[in-house]
Amino acid sequence: MSEPEFHLSLNSARALHLAAQGLLNAPQRKTSKQDVLDCIKNMSALQIDTISVVARSPYLVLWSRLGHYPQAWLNELLAEGQLFEYWSHEACFLPIEDYGLYRHQMVSPQGLGWKYNHKWLKENAAQVDKVRQHIHENGASRSADFERTDGKSSGWWEWKPEKRSLEVLFTTGELMVARRHNFQRIYDLRERVHPKWDDKKHLQNPLACQRTQILQSVRALGVTKASWIADYFRMGKPDTSYQATHLAKEGLLIPVSVQNHEQVFYVHPDRLDLLQQANDNQLKATATRILSPFDPIVWDRKRAIELFDFDYKLECYTPEAKRRYGYFTLPILRKGALIGRMDAKAHRKDKLFEIKALHLEPGQRISQAMASDLAKTLREFANWHECTDIKLSYTNSSELSGLLQAQI
Repeated sequence: MSEPEFHLSLNSARALHLAAQGLLNAPQRKTSKQDVLDCIKNMSALQIDTISVVARSPYLVLWSRLGHYPQAWLNELLAEGQLFEYWSHEACFLPIEDYGLYRHQMVSPQGLGWKYNHKWLKENAAQVDKVRQHIHENGASRSADFERTDGKSSGWWEWKPEKRSLEVLFTTGELMVARRHNFQRIYDLRERVHPKWDDKKHLQNPLACQRTQILQSVRALGVTKASWIADYFRMGKPDTSYQATHLAKEGLLIPVSVQNHEQVFYVHPDRLDLLQQANDNQLKATATRILSPFDPIVWDRKRAIELFDFDYKLECYTPEAKRRYGYFTLPILRKGALIGRMDAKAHRKDKLFEIKALHLEPGQRISQAMASDLAKTLREFANWHECTDIKLSYTNSSELSGLLQAQI
């Protein structure tokens, strides 16, 4: 391959990445429901998680990019058939136009690991058929609509057989999530949720889908090393003919060099305008935003370290005594850098937003401007949670603590 035409500083590469993800600048206008849909299409996947000490992750990822918006819009877009749910990076909301990219996994789910248990399905075929028939005859149903009959208590790893049946049928594509209520999935038959789909007419070759998803990954990331691409959709090792070097030779990707990195990076042609601005140092990151632990910016820990020098781990699954930063730490983005993280909880009934701990990254220069930017964003974040008061319990900088306490 010839020498890359474009050469980016590390800051410009970060800015290009953030611009592609919709995080370069703070929201400037009132958000519409179409903006929510466009935001998801731009990312190609919106990861789902149920932890709710602050707003659940999919709502938070959208807030980081769009600012204040009614959370109900996400549920409405799902119910309207503009989105669907399936396994992507993990469980995700996905644009319905991309259903075909995932259908081959539903038809042949053996590669989905723990998400599909053929042995369990075979041993519980009668139970699965009972759930299937119930939905066929009674319509869309929740797990809660089935009474537990195995005598076990509910728990994280103690799904009742009916819930497991629903999840297996979801993974194999017989059922889809028709809508959600109080964030609970409501399942229905695929032909009722997505009646326009016909396997005989629309089913695509898996390798063609892989090629499309590789290109989507690069587009969503803005600028990326080849080694970062597969994680975006948890694709595994791509077919050799679809490796980034081959796609670049076909003109489907643009090779670029990035300061302090020996490996070639790649940019999708759809991002050429942003690339040219980044190459000319004209992309300026100005946003200060709070991120979800499941935001695409940080969901690949290796990428976050290599691109932002930010070593991030979600510690909610770590025993409390071994946690370094807290239960559900939220990365803090400011002007193109990940400057810290905070462990927070929204006490919605008490209208109180509690910041249990706020840790700045080593070497961060504390200033009045930083404190003002952060205080403004924290107030906006608390207001979105319908909290009127903010309690700051701890920071690892007494100087920052004093500046923030005066402004929040």
